[in-house]
Amino acid sequence: MATRRQPGSADTDAVDWGRGMACIDNQFVPIGEARIPILDWGFLHSDATYDVAHVWRGAFFRLEDHLDRFLQNVERLRMTLPVDRAGVRRILMECVRRSGLQNAYVEMICTRGVPPRGSRDPRQARNRFYAFAIPFIWIAGPDQWEQGLHVSVSSVIRIPPGAVDPTVKNYHWLDFVRGLFDAYARGCETTVLVDGRGNVVEGPGFNVFAMHEGRLVTPDQGMLRGITRQTAIEIADEFHLPWEARALPVEQFRHASEAFVTSTAGGVIPVTRIDGRALGDGREGPVTRRIRHRYWDLHGDPRYATPAANPRSRPAPRKAVSEAGASDGDLR
Repeated sequence: MATRRQPGSADTDAVDWGRGMACIDNQFVPIGEARIPILDWGFLHSDATYDVAHVWRGAFFRLEDHLDRFLQNVERLRMTLPVDRAGVRRILMECVRRSGLQNAYVEMICTRGVPPRGSRDPRQARNRFYAFAIPFIWIAGPDQWEQGLHVSVSSVIRIPPGAVDPTVKNYHWLDFVRGLFDAYARGCETTVLVDGRGNVVEGPGFNVFAMHEGRLVTPDQGMLRGITRQTAIEIADEFHLPWEARALPVEQFRHASEAFVTSTAGGVIPVTRIDGRALGDGREGPVTRRIRHRYWDLHGDPRYATPAANPRSRPAPRKAVSEAGASDGDLR
């Protein structure tokens, strides 16, 4: 196990705290020293749930919504946390504070843990909680917004909801990985999986939106109900843009006038090419641009922003969602 280091002590000279900070067994360690038990069923069986919030310019965005979903999913998997909601929040804040990061990707994880030797009974495992903060991650950064993402619609079927509930955030990603390799082979940057009935559902870490016949459409089954997705829906309502949450056939997605994906890792991200075909003029569409700008504006709104940490309190330097249908005329 990694040795616990105290910020400001002599041995921090060799530690790059700015790479990130983790909390393992209630101890804070630099991200490069974070370790989990190899027998944890979260690792061996993917028996875990997690959530990812982000910090932008020193404030968490919609932290309480992420905590709501995380705690609900822990309960749905019949797990218990060693800390309460306030404890989870405090640990996340402390990971950010100790890292000194102003823009961060912050993950909270609950695993089934390690059972008694020889047991296969999940009720006997001691559930574990981990957290970490690392520099902000982009699916596609600001320099790519105008160019947009080039997406491939995969033939790989997303794990059916009857097998693994996609509304419980999980690490079952082998279908996504297959889709990604297929996308790379086709010269695309990422993938969207299908449901086996001719509809797109979601991509690796993101939800999907498409403009079809003047309405914004987002899938309503077979995918995680993302918090960034919900934010895009609320912005659409604010702008009085028509929207629908329904099945999105592959051909409607491929022939959309514009499209975008939503993710904590980058917000609202334009899609400009699907399976080699340009959408519109091949650049970010006007609806996407409006929603994207408003999304980033909301990061300064006190309804959504929670100050994360005082940057001066970082370690001493080394030497020196509602899923209700839209009303007529309103977009999600």
